[in-house]
Amino acid sequence: MQKGGYQDGELRAALGGLCALLTGLGLARFAYTPLLPALIEAGWLDAPAAAYLGAANFAGYLAGALAARRLGVLLPTPLLLRATMLATTASLLACALPLGFWWMVPWRTLAGFTGAVLTVVAAPAALARIAGERRARAAGIVFTGAGIGIVGSGTLVPVLVAQGGVTLSWLGIAAVAGLLTLLSWRNWSPSPLRGTAPAATTRIPDPPTLRAIGIYALAALGLVPHMVFLVDYAARGLGQGLAAGSGYWVIFGVGAAMGPLLAGRLADRVGFARALQAGVALQVVAAILPVLAPGTLTLVVSSLAMGIMTPGSGALVLGRMGELRGPEGQAAGWGVATTSFAIFQAAGAWAMSWLYAATDSYAPLFLAATAALVLGLALSLVDGPRRRELSRRS
Repeated sequence: MQKGGYQDGELRAALGGLCALLTGLGLARFAYTPLLPALIEAGWLDAPAAAYLGAANFAGYLAGALAARRLGVLLPTPLLLRATMLATTASLLACALPLGFWWMVPWRTLAGFTGAVLTVVAAPAALARIAGERRARAAGIVFTGAGIGIVGSGTLVPVLVAQGGVTLSWLGIAAVAGLLTLLSWRNWSPSPLRGTAPAATTRIPDPPTLRAIGIYALAALGLVPHMVFLVDYAARGLGQGLAAGSGYWVIFGVGAAMGPLLAGRLADRVGFARALQAGVALQVVAAILPVLAPGTLTLVVSSLAMGIMTPGSGALVLGRMGELRGPEGQAAGWGVATTSFAIFQAAGAWAMSWLYAATDSYAPLFLAATAALVLGLALSLVDGPRRRELSRRS
């Protein structure tokens, strides 16, 4: 039986991937952003500690990205993904206890670790069950999970904070993560990674693959101010309050929910290489707007545009790996790309947390992000005709 052009097994795989990324990215990682000003105002953390706690999550993501490929080879995919989603839920529950910065550090690090494992393993595992002509749209469905989580957390967190404070917010997020774990429990099939040699991960990538990895890594730097500081910038930096700051986060999430689907449609028309190039250009605009003209309208545009490309860039890079390396090499290429993304994002998060603590200003953060994205755009323009030719050949 087909639903919307998908076989039943394909739809189950895509929805399982959506639940995994909604849990690992949309909740475990991105729900922290609208909670950040509430943590500060409630006295759980001061501003620098809250920023460093966000960086700890990025460090966990890096560790998870490094370990995910090996775990995907050693463990059956259903076991790995179920255990990882359960661990994610446990990390969110633990953060509901107001025991201070050092209590939260390992749990936020664990949430980053599990988020990376879910990203690296679940997305290729889901797409491996889907016919090639439907993979671009399916990638859009899978990565939409991150955007749904952002919209949900941005909408839910202010309500929970108003009703029961920070503790209730953490408990509410954990409850949603637990529900998603149960809903996706039977959606997983054994991965093609299981029992395969990991040697493919060590092969030196070809130049087009390296360029795609480099663009994705630089995009990771460019995302940090929005992913960590957006709500706090609006709420405390511009004095608009938590409700307004969370509103921008919801707009960011709306963009993130649309982004993978828009990216998939664009890639169907022009190829993943050119779609990625257009996406990086959009990110450059989104990063510089808060510096050029801080205000409500520009923050709306910036939040929406950066939201589109937060999961959209991942969907495009995953598809680009399939173009360049085929289904057999896609998982390995995606693992390298995700690891590079995690390295740059973790380094960027720690550096920008230090920069914010040193300057007490958000402008240097957005300027640094813009510089990284401009470099990524330049990289995407290098040897452009060859990139397009490679896309057509594949």
